[in-house]
Amino acid sequence: MCGIAGIIAKDKGLVTQERLKRMTDVIAHRGPDGEGQWISSNAEVGLGHRRLSIIDLSHEADQPMHYLDRYSIVFNGEIYNYIELKETLLKQGYQFRTASDTEVLMALYHRDGEQCLQLLDGMFSFVLYDEQKQTIFCARDRFGEKPFFYSYEKGKHFYFGSEMKCLWAGGIAKKVNEQMMFNYLAYGTLDNHHDQSQTFLKDVPVYHMRIVCC
Repeated sequence: MCGIAGIIAKDKGLVTQERLKRMTDVIAHRGPDGEGQWISSNAEVGLGHRRLSIIDLSHEADQPMHYLDRYSIVFNGEIYNYIELKETLLKQGYQFRTASDTEVLMALYHRDGEQCLQLLDGMFSFVLYDEQKQTIFCARDRFGEKPFFYSYEKGKHFYFGSEMKCLWAGGIAKKVNEQMMFNYLAYGTLDNHHDQSQTFLKDVPVYHMRIVCC
């Protein structure tokens, strides 16, 4: 299953090892085989991961994972066609140090950027940091099998996690989405059909699309 969490913030005081640890500890049930936290050299990006080992069981495949001294990723899911993708990438000169689908994903992103999503067959949610471009790329599979919740305040912070409790552990306040609560009490609806990203917490939507942010 695995679980991911993290913080991107201009206020470097928000991106700490302790805060990331709290965010991954609350989803320990998603990944009993290992954990990891990593902070970028500019101290503005923090990534956390809880691991359930499935494909490559070695510690070489632990996350957050890094590639080409440029990309860092936390990934939850499985890429079903990663072997075929890896064979193509090998022929094109790409090299790999693990047998994981996560490393294949990073190589594919290096080659194709956002368009790599068009080639993926699987279920996934991931956050990839490009240190050279100073950008964050987030994506979730088309059917939303793998969860991705976030809280974003422009120019300040972007928190994310596989479960809402990651955000609370990171310091995001619990505020009820009054419109969603009204719709539930009045009509028994659990979703906003006009905005599928809304949840019962204000400013904590569930992610349905790909996101690129700085």
